[in-house]
Formats: sequence, structure tokens, C-alpha cells
Amino acid sequence: MTLIALNAVDVGVGGPPLLERADLAIEPGERIALIGRNGAGKSTLLRVLAGELEPEDGQIRRRDGLRVSRLEQEVPHGAAGSVFDVVAAGLGTEGALLAEYHRLTHADAIDTDALAAVQARIEAAGAWEVERRVDDTLIRLGLDGEAVFTALSGGLKRRVLLARALVSAPDLLLLDEPTNHLDIAAIDWLEGFLLGWGGALVFVTHDRRFLRALATRIVEIDRGQVTSWPGDWANYLRRREERLNAESQAQARFDKMLAQEEAWIRQGIKARRTRDEGRVRRLEAMRVERAARREQTGNVRMQAAQSTASGRKVVEAKEVGFAFADGRPLLRDVSITVQRGDRIGLIGPNGSGKTTLLRLLLGDLQPQAGQVRVGTQLEVAYFDQYRATLREDWNALENVAEGREFVEINGARKHAIGYLQDFLFTPERARAPITRLSGGERNRLLLAKLFAQPSNLLVMDEPTNDLDVETLELLEELLLDYTGTLLLVSHDRDFLDHVVTSTLVMEGDGRVGEYVGGYSDWLHQRPATGGAPSAGAQGDGVAASRRTVGTHGAASAGPPATDPAPSPAKRKLSYKDARELEALPARIEALETRIAAMTDAMQAAGFFQQPADAVAAHNAELAQAQADLETAYARWEALEG
Repeated sequence: MTLIALNAVDVGVGGPPLLERADLAIEPGERIALIGRNGAGKSTLLRVLAGELEPEDGQIRRRDGLRVSRLEQEVPHGAAGSVFDVVAAGLGTEGALLAEYHRLTHADAIDTDALAAVQARIEAAGAWEVERRVDDTLIRLGLDGEAVFTALSGGLKRRVLLARALVSAPDLLLLDEPTNHLDIAAIDWLEGFLLGWGGALVFVTHDRRFLRALATRIVEIDRGQVTSWPGDWANYLRRREERLNAESQAQARFDKMLAQEEAWIRQGIKARRTRDEGRVRRLEAMRVERAARREQTGNVRMQAAQSTASGRKVVEAKEVGFAFADGRPLLRDVSITVQRGDRIGLIGPNGSGKTTLLRLLLGDLQPQAGQVRVGTQLEVAYFDQYRATLREDWNALENVAEGREFVEINGARKHAIGYLQDFLFTPERARAPITRLSGGERNRLLLAKLFAQPSNLLVMDEPTNDLDVETLELLEELLLDYTGTLLLVSHDRDFLDHVVTSTLVMEGDGRVGEYVGGYSDWLHQRPATGGAPSAGAQGDGVAASRRTVGTHGAASAGPPATDPAPSPAKRKLSYKDARELEALPARIEALETRIAAMTDAMQAAGFFQQPADAVAAHNAELAQAQADLETAYARWEALEG
């Protein structure tokens, strides 16, 4: 039975509607990735599904007794106390009673009268059973109920808030950018947890690998329209491109016809014939239709201001050491040489020392042991993940222009307003208080400020948070074209794979490993017993391309390489296997055609107005077809091998 269904729902918050006659049905067990440009209405749709925002028009049908929980993008203000208290708050009145009891029993001086009163209220509400549910949830998510919430890392806070969302055993879980501020190990853990969770899930994410691993369906919001696609990211990109091309061609034909009709009307109507009157009415209708058209949001146009080349050696660190105040080593005997043009990614758990290492390499922090030599002619541009370089008392224009009317990018002067329009800020938005900007807009503003500054060393600490996928891909292209040196801290695995040429990995106990390539390359090179900053990785223990950053800046060699074992001869296929291999291409083609047809059917008007059983059957059939296609590809690969 459908959990929740939206029928012709309209939602607006000023300006064009965020949702316009939106239809959406969510079935039990589905994992839906909600995607769209920054500001398209993703968070708004989550609030509508959670019942926190009522639509202006349309109908919402919820299954009787439906339980919905939502995990917001940011840590909510006022969340304090112990981890137990924060999680218990997800159970409403009963949870509040338990949290109060928990605080009283852990106070330095116990108020027996107050404790007795709370116990009586818990007994009356039958809330002791709820306490066991909180404890079970804490155990399930590996959390210490006695820990102070405000003292936790960002990643652990997100896990606590997930526990608060799960403690009510929701039928539908809504997650808004759940991977923000999580390190790779935490993202892997969350991915595995959600794959094993039995409820329905709707999530917003910019992490493409996380999306591909989880989604059984993709729902896109584009100019107020909600469309549904099967949970195959590559198929979605292809089908979406086809749809946009068809839309562009249809609009071009419409605009050409409108221009012809406008030219006709300017010539004057030669006679008041009925046919001409009908043509005038048709022209008026076309004008209304053209005025109501919502153009697709443009893409950010990024260009980084680059200065003269730096010296060949950008930074050299020799036997650098740095420790916590209690003496525990954060970095130990680290030797690194950064050459001009390197694109280096830093990987490691939150709190492992990535930002400290960056500050040491930039000379902002002095090492407690060893030495760091910074190269010549360096001009550094720094992207701060906490956006501290943005002044809250300035608007977007003031933050970028800093009193200037023009900015200069690679010798070309550009008006500051025009430059901000390249980053999708309208003149009104550019002059609006910065406090009104969304997380994605703040990230775009910080990128605009960063790229207006001439540099030959670009340092970026978690630049991908809150960016939509289109902007993320454009940022990748810019960094690939950047001629200077790049130091990048990121937990986005695909972003690392696409951008960096080598990685520095925080391996624990102050050790830093250096590897060739991006995140996926590190998985295959790391030692089988390495201090992994990621759980569940597919590392094979190969260390041929690995260098442990050691003394004197030299890469310490691993064990001598041995000649690779000869590849086994390709086995001869049996008659049955040979016939199966021969038939597989046709089967794969048939499955792909079937999946495409079923996907098209889901885009048809009124598809989700069918009975819920028919929609669920269609989704199940589509999922089975996709599973059959994956099996066919795997079998083809096995037989070809």
C-alpha cells in the first residue's frame, strides 16, 4: 500500500512556484534520491512530505498511522545535553520525560522530590518501554548515551541526529544532505546502514557514489515539475539529456512560429475574416504560453584568476611532527615535497589532522619538530569549509567586490554584478543580506570570491558541500584546467577520483601515506592492514605504487617487486556456455529496450494516478529488469574472461 501520495500539489514561497501540480507516490521499501538545482525546492518537498509545510493547492494522501522522520541539513539550534537526551527528543512527550529523568539521575546532587514526580509521570504515560527503544537505537548506531552532544565531532553529531530520526521506527525516513561534514568512513557506514534498513527512504545528496549505491528511483525537481526515473544514474543522465534536447527543439519550433505570427500581425489584418480572427486569438494564446514558460536554470560560468607561475618547488616538509596538547602525535616524521602543477587530495577521518597538515604546509602553523620550506612567488587562494571568510554583515556583492566596481579575471575587467551573475546570483540576490542565502548559494559565493583572487596555489577544504551536481561537475572541469597547484581536502569519492593525481592519506598514529591517483586508486594500493579512513573498501593490499612519507623527503621503498605471475590461459568454453555467450548481446539489448520503454511509461501524464498496486507492480517489474540486466552483463564478463 502506498505510504504517501501527492496529487497536483502546488507550493510557492514568492516568485515562480517551487512545486507546480506535482505528483509523487512513495511505496514501502523504496529508496528515492531527490535531485535538482540549488533552490529548486528539494528541501521544500521534504518538508511537505514530513507534514511541516502545507501545500497551497492539491491533495496529499497518507497511509493511516504513517510515521515520518526527517534529518535536516544542519544541526538544529538548541540541541544540547547528553546523546541520550538528544535521541529521546525524537519521541515527543514521552522522550522529553525520559530525558528529564536521565538528567535528574545524572546530576551531581539528586533532587529526590523532582525525580519521584518525573517517575510518576513516566509511569502514567507508560514511557518505560520507550527507554528501551532509545537504548536499542544507541546500541544499533554505536553511540555512547552519556557523551555530551555539543562536544562531539560533526560526523558523530550527524549520527546522533540520525538516531533521533530512527528511534520512532519511521515508515518513511527523509534525509537532507546526510553526507555533509561526514568523513569517508562515516559515509561508508551510513551507506551500509541504509542499505540494510527496511523502511522507505527519500534523500537529497550531492555525493554521486552514495546516490548510485542507494537509489532504487531518482526523482528530479526542475522548474516546478517533478519527474521520476529508475534508479540508474547513467540511464538518468542519458534520458534527461534526450528530454532536454527534445524540449529545446520543440521550443525552437514554437518560437519560430510565434515570430512568424508576430510578423503577420504587424502587417495588419487585411480583412476581418473569421479565419483571421481565429489566427489573432491563437497568437494571443501563444503569447500567454511564451510568457509562462520557465527557462532552464543556466549553469555557473567559472573561471579562476591565475597569477604568474610559482617556483618549481611549492612546499617541502622534512620530518615534520605535531602533537596534541596531551602529547598524542597528530603528525609524526612527515616528509612531503609538493611540485608546481601537482593536484593532491587529502584523505582521512575527521580530526585526523588534514587541516593541521594544510596549515603547516602553508606556513600558517609552525611544526613542533622538523621544518617546512615554502617556495617562492606563491599566491594562495584558500577555500574554507566553514565559510568563515564570508562576512555576515556584508551582502554577496560586498563580499566579492570589497568596495570595487569591477573585478579582474586573467586580464579582463568585469563588472562585479555581471561576475556574480556568472555564479547564478541575480542583481537582487547579490544585494540581499548574506543571512538569506542557502547553503548552496553560500558555497557558490565563496567560490566566486575565491576565483576572483589571482592565485597559483589553490587550497580547498571540503568545497563540494551543498553544491548541486551540475555545479559540482563544472568545478571539476575548472580544477582540471587550473595550471597552478591544488591541495584538496574532500570526502567526495568521485570528486577525488576525477580531480587529483595523488593522495595523502592520514593512516593513524601520526603517519601519512602517499599514493598515486585518486580515492579508488588508493583502495587498490593501500596495505591490507592499513589504517583505513574508510570502512568496507575493496583494497587488495598491492603496494607497488605506494610511498610511505618518511624521513629526508624520500619515499621509502616497499618490499622488492616480484615478477607478476603469468596470466592463466583463457579457458575453453563448453558448448552450452558458448551458445549462452552468443545469445547474451541480444538479451542485453532486449532488456535495455524494455527498461527504456518502462521508463518512458513512468514519464507519461497520469502514470502515478493509477491505482497504487499498479504503480508498485510497475516499479517491481522495472527493478527486476534492471537486476536481470546487471546479471546479464556480469555473466557476459565472466564468460568473456
